[in-house]
Amino acid sequence: MEAETLTMKEKKKISKKMAQRYQRAGKKEKGEILEHFVSLTEYSRCYASWILRNWGKRVTVYSGRNRIVFIGEWKGYGKTSNRKGKRIYGEKVQAALKKIWYILNYPCGIRLAAYMKEIVSVLERHEELILDAETREKLFKISPITIDRLLRDEKKKWELKGKSRTKPGMLLKSQIPIRTFAQWDEKRAGFLEMDLVSHDGGEVQGIYAQTLSMTDIDTGWTETAGVKNKSQKHVFAGLKKSIANFPFPVLGLDSDNGGEFINEHLQKYCQQEKITFTRSRPYRKNDSCYVEQKNWHIVRKTVGYWRYETDKELFLLNRIYEVLRLYTNFFQPQMKLIKKTRKGSKITKEYDDALTPYQRVLNCPEVDESIKKKLTKQYESLNPVELQKHLLDLQRLLLKAVRKNPFYKKRLELKKKKQLSLT
Repeated sequence: MEAETLTMKEKKKISKKMAQRYQRAGKKEKGEILEHFVSLTEYSRCYASWILRNWGKRVTVYSGRNRIVFIGEWKGYGKTSNRKGKRIYGEKVQAALKKIWYILNYPCGIRLAAYMKEIVSVLERHEELILDAETREKLFKISPITIDRLLRDEKKKWELKGKSRTKPGMLLKSQIPIRTFAQWDEKRAGFLEMDLVSHDGGEVQGIYAQTLSMTDIDTGWTETAGVKNKSQKHVFAGLKKSIANFPFPVLGLDSDNGGEFINEHLQKYCQQEKITFTRSRPYRKNDSCYVEQKNWHIVRKTVGYWRYETDKELFLLNRIYEVLRLYTNFFQPQMKLIKKTRKGSKITKEYDDALTPYQRVLNCPEVDESIKKKLTKQYESLNPVELQKHLLDLQRLLLKAVRKNPFYKKRLELKKKKQLSLT
């Protein structure tokens, strides 16, 4: 029987018979069976050996999001198998999981799984989540990978990058040392990195607002403040306001090389308050990696990339940050890199358990017990759902104010002209 006269049905029968012999045969006999099979079917040798090896076995094929299990060899020769067993995480679990995920501002599965018991108890205390015993137990047992899988479709629905506007500060630069890890006790609360986030809307000319972001390296506690511009006067006023909001004494400040930080005014303040003042290396953003990460995760994700230049917009920015500091520091779990090893070209990273900055402050032995009690009392009075609603209302007001800004109208006109020219 020649290969060109074989129908698909005949090829299937031959494949089934020869596969049974092939899977029981020794190495030498397998080669002879394979040669004969290739000559009959005119399949490529690689594909023919794959058919003979996998015929009658369960084969899993991934096509995009879909997972298909075949019995036999695929491409129309085998038959799909039905899913066996009951679904563990049903609609109730999935609905509760989505609600918690939205409330916590879309964390990854690892962070959410580690914080699940705590957030469920908080939401139940404020009657924002009502669960039966079975659903609660399943939520506590769910793994990070399963969380990501169940939320995969939701994440796709929610699928900006700024430029640095920092100019080097030359004054006193030689007198302010570059930070080294030996000089700082970064395993103790109180050592901060700080940076400015520009709100220019893509147009660097003129005066526009900035956000001063300050992050504690050990606990991840972050404070943000809107300032009118990058002048030393406004930045220093925002810095003092943010320092007062930290629940523990500030021991060290580290900045980039911008003139808004590298100045005599700030240096004198640090000397008076006995604060260690250091700077990062020029053009090395990774030296300030802790605060750079917060610039995106906290500032940009909340207030975006619009241009903010009016007094009303600055007022709303600071109203947002007053609510955001509570939401972020008390209800946003974070993971810290504790170890990184390189083996050849492969880098392996190890992280600690996901904890909120509030929980990390409670674990700090250096922080006074009276401060911890005060924070605990404040934490028990906070409702994350109410904080999130308040944030959304303020964000809408800020966007409404931006739309009245002449700069916004000008950008819209330019966009319309560009679209007309293209048509």
